Amino acid sequence: MAEEKTPQTEEEVKEPAKKAAKPKKNNETEKLKAEIEKLTEELKAKEDLLLRTAAEFDNYKKRTEKEKLTIAEYAKASMCKQLLPILDNSDRAAEFEHGSEQYNKGIEMIVKLLLELSDKLGLKVIGEVGEAFDPNIHEAIMHIEDENLGENTVAQVLQKGYKLGDTVVRPAMVQVAN
Repeated sequence: MAEEKTPQTEEEVKEPAKKAAKPKKNNETEKLKAEIEKLTEELKAKEDLLLRTAAEFDNYKKRTEKEKLTIAEYAKASMCKQLLPILDNSDRAAEFEHGSEQYNKGIEMIVKLLLELSDKLGLKVIGEVGEAFDPNIHEAIMHIEDENLGENTVAQVLQKGYKLGDTVVRPAMVQVAN
């Protein structure tokens, strides 16, 4: 005998469908959570890359600014080196009185202008009689024995030295007492 199909109620039909849908939703939720985690990790990696790139760019800007200052200092020192023989010769000319009073006054004016220019550039004279000998700023040309001066003391400046900021443009040539 054949079984007779009894009509099912609407609830009975929906309930197995709900049961079948639940595992599907859980599986879908897990996939979405995994995708969210993956995207979050990618976002963190991109943020890290962005921060590193910004830091590298900042370091690059600082480094190039420092290089610019170094190049400017080097160019200034190079120009000052070319000015030194003129300063030396003008000092020598000022030491001697040749010709008329107007000639001497003209030499003094030239020396004064050159000294003003060297001050504007930041060029400082180094090497004074009586100071302690420093091989970083002095070049010992001669040694003498002098009881009146202390050991390793500058006895005479043979040629002035010059310094531009912390850079020695030309060391002072000196005579040192032992």
